[in-house]
Amino acid sequence: MGKRVLVTGAAGFLGSHLCDRFIKEGMQVVGMDNLITGDLRNIDHLFRLKEFEFYHCDVSNFIHVPGKLDYILHFASPASPIDYLKIPIQTLKVGSLGTHNCLGLAKAKRARILVASTSEIYGDPLVHPQQESYWGNVNPIGPRGVYDEAKRFQEAMTMAYHNFHGLETRIVRIFNTYGPRMRLNDGRALPAFIGQALRGEDLTVFGDGSQTRSFCYVDDLIEGIYRLLMSDYHLPVNIGNPDQITLKEFAEEIIALTGTRQKIVYKPLPQDDPKQRQPDISLAQKVLGWEPKVNRAEGVRITYEYFKSLPEEELYKQPKEFESRR
Repeated sequence: MGKRVLVTGAAGFLGSHLCDRFIKEGMQVVGMDNLITGDLRNIDHLFRLKEFEFYHCDVSNFIHVPGKLDYILHFASPASPIDYLKIPIQTLKVGSLGTHNCLGLAKAKRARILVASTSEIYGDPLVHPQQESYWGNVNPIGPRGVYDEAKRFQEAMTMAYHNFHGLETRIVRIFNTYGPRMRLNDGRALPAFIGQALRGEDLTVFGDGSQTRSFCYVDDLIEGIYRLLMSDYHLPVNIGNPDQITLKEFAEEIIALTGTRQKIVYKPLPQDDPKQRQPDISLAQKVLGWEPKVNRAEGVRITYEYFKSLPEEELYKQPKEFESRR
């Protein structure tokens, strides 16, 4: 048998693309997801393959996978503000209890584990661009703190397992990513802008639109994650596209791409929304030989075509309502 890999959050945007990549590499893939924010349609094409199996469960509870595991990638977590602000406790639990369970499983299986951290651990950064050595500027009791601190705890727990148990660990800090299989209603800038354009609505920009983001196409991100997993580097690594753009400029690009006549409308900036976000990828270039290849114009065009191909009801689909008492 070849290598066997567990991907938590397998039915999500990034998790589903990771499953595709590992199957392409000839591995056996075990997907795991509780489907709170994931969608089985993202992995529907994999169920017919003998190389793929799926567990419907919550990694914040006890998890067990029979047989050997060579790699574990922990990608289970709400990832957009519209989700983690609705289910803050589950978000904290999957970053803490879920991470603990995955690390424990990796220890039991003697597997290498890669955890998905985020640029959000930098908060509203006072250093620009953001290097891995920067400790961040996070408000732990603000509305976004449930996600930011869950990921910061995740990194600390992962390093503790590495240092105390000698576990093989990898940490990727993911910056804004886009591409096919994003949810139109997940609240992030790119799907929000394209969704509004397709519905004939004005594009909503928060604040004055001067805040910056750096958008990385999903194929480039998956390549960076794969290289990091296969590397010997155990400290956090930024993976993202350093080509930054203001959100106002980005909205204007979407209007030009879609050929719509909508205007931009401005609304108040949410609390603790980062003013700037740009990865320093010099470490990824040095350690992994990685840098993004897909330019924004091409990546956004592909993503736009994907969103246009969705059933019309997806355009008007409301965000999920979550049971959030636990």
